Amino acid sequence: MNDGLMELIEEWDGNGVVTKFDRETETWIFIALHDNTLGPSVGGCRMKSYPNQASALRDAMRLGAGMTQKWAAAGLPLGGGKMVLSTKKPLEGEERAGLFRRVGELVETLRGTFATGMDLGTVPLDMVHMAETTRYVHGVSSDGSEATDPGPFTAAGVLSCIKAAVNRSFGSDDLDGRSVLVQGIGGVGKPLAHLLSEAGARVLVSDLDERAAESLAEELKAEVVPPHVVYSIHYDVYSPCAVGATLNKNTIPQLNCAIVAGSANNQLESPEDAELLHERGILYAPDYITNSGGAVAFHAIGDGATEEEALRRASLIGERLASILTEAGLRNESPATSAARKASQALGGE
Repeated sequence: MNDGLMELIEEWDGNGVVTKFDRETETWIFIALHDNTLGPSVGGCRMKSYPNQASALRDAMRLGAGMTQKWAAAGLPLGGGKMVLSTKKPLEGEERAGLFRRVGELVETLRGTFATGMDLGTVPLDMVHMAETTRYVHGVSSDGSEATDPGPFTAAGVLSCIKAAVNRSFGSDDLDGRSVLVQGIGGVGKPLAHLLSEAGARVLVSDLDERAAESLAEELKAEVVPPHVVYSIHYDVYSPCAVGATLNKNTIPQLNCAIVAGSANNQLESPEDAELLHERGILYAPDYITNSGGAVAFHAIGDGATEEEALRRASLIGERLASILTEAGLRNESPATSAARKASQALGGE
């Protein structure tokens, strides 16, 4: 190994890393197994092009650690893990299908110590192909013919958390007239924008794909915000639903909002950024709480729940966040600190 991979593994506090190179597609596969204190490691399968393989592995490790916190905070008997597919080129058709079948074969060799599902860069059909060669993929129908999109479940959870945060900040969870900027209108951002519009919120959307943003805005009678002014204009709620690390020492001083609550993973560039938000009086809904709707729903479906029941459970995440926000308020600390404490307690810490 080179490219800094060995150094990352030496410094990591997780259980281990599974690595494989897929020669047919020149794709690196990284499975970061972070923690199995509460149960087998479970986390999504992310696929994207990275500048180098160290960046891909680092992403898998950060996301795997985040899944440990997500499952612990949700009170579910699962551990943290994540799979990242670092591609050299766009993959389509049979070439893509073949990759996911081989990925499934790798997951199957782990015999249940890791299970996966859809994530950024992957689609339901990818999971169908993976399920041809492994039992350990979530969201695929019993006959293996189709996969459920976790996006709407995640969006329902985000909506419930936005309501909880709005209630904490403004004294009511009524979204009528509240302005919410949704950054990234992909698998979660788009259904979230619809839910917010239905709830009466004034929806603002921003995406690097300006044509897609304009199309959604026209459909919802929403407003389009150019990416370069996202952090400086005024709105009540900033909802990051695209890439991570959008909250950092450069963007936080620009924010002109009361709340941050979105679905993106690893929204904070560094842990210290939670304190910067707290110092500015901006209420931060920890991402691994807010974006756990899809994970909670898929766990429920795996236990035999209907999709309707799974959606209901995803919509209860706001109650969990409300408890964290209350504790943070009583202690005059960042909600990130309160959430981390609850996760640590679930994992057997103090």
